[in-house]
Order: sequence, then C-alpha cells, then structure tokens
Amino acid sequence: MATGRPNYKLLVGGLLLVVPFVILLAVSFGRDPRATPDALNGQPAPAFDLIDMDGNPVSLADFQGKPVVMNFWSTWCGPCKIEHPLLLEAPSHFPNVVFLGVVYQDDAAKARVYLDRAGSAYPHLVDPAGRLAVDYGVTGVPETYFIDAEGNIAYKHKGALSPGVLYEHLGQP
Repeated sequence: MATGRPNYKLLVGGLLLVVPFVILLAVSFGRDPRATPDALNGQPAPAFDLIDMDGNPVSLADFQGKPVVMNFWSTWCGPCKIEHPLLLEAPSHFPNVVFLGVVYQDDAAKARVYLDRAGSAYPHLVDPAGRLAVDYGVTGVPETYFIDAEGNIAYKHKGALSPGVLYEHLGQP
C-alpha cells in the first residue's frame, strides 16, 4: 500500500545510475569519435625501406626536408575508393608535399589492377609482411599520416580523407 512518501532508497539508487551516464554524455557530446589521440603524434615517423609497385626502392629518408602524406589503403576497402579521387588530385594542388600510398593487407597484383583502372598520381608501396603498418600503429584502412618536413608525425587521420582535412594539415593550395 502506497503511503504517499517517496522511496528515498530507490530515488538515490536511480540517481547513482543515471547521473554518471548523463555526465559521460555531456563530456563526449560534440567530439568526433574518430579523433582519438595517437601515441606517435609529435614523434619521429618510423623509418622504412620498401619497394613501390614499379619495383623501385623507396625510403622515408629520401624525402627528408619535405612534408609527406602517407595513406594506407586496400582494394577491398569502400572508404578507400571514396577518397581515391581526392588523393589523385592532391599532388597537383600540393606540389611541395610528397604523397605515398601503402597497400595494406592486400595482394599487390589486385592493387596494380585497381590503380591501372582508377589511376595513380604518386608511388604506392608494397608492405608484404605488414611491418610498416605495425610500426605506424595502423588499426584499419584508410588511415593517413601527415609527416612534417622534420620527419615527425604531425597528425594521424582515421577514415576517408576530405578536402577539409587536407587543407587543415597542409594549408590552402
């Protein structure tokens, strides 16, 4: 039988469950869920010596003194195909920036067929054992690393690139 008085134990218990959840939502509201801090930001980019799709040796040291945009991608990746036209045009808009693609967990022959069909404007590297992806902390594709002229990782972008991301990190063309 109801006595007309509130059940304070129930009220306090409910508040203890609801208040932390509301605080979590309030703190997280408006943040990009993909914008997570990366341990390599501000650190020297891991060095590499790989072979590009044409059989040429490529080393990060080759680009010392120049900013580098390194994009990890795969032929089976839908967002990679969405960002590909932007990356095809980017080198012409940012001629002082080196663009590199890295084929991630994919067959080099499939990547070659895709690039022959979709186009290519910069070297694409083969990472057969996936060691470069491990060194850079790649968790999925596409992921793009902006490396400054001093060889440090300035920013890691998860997901498909947009013109806004390029402009933000490379400046207006």
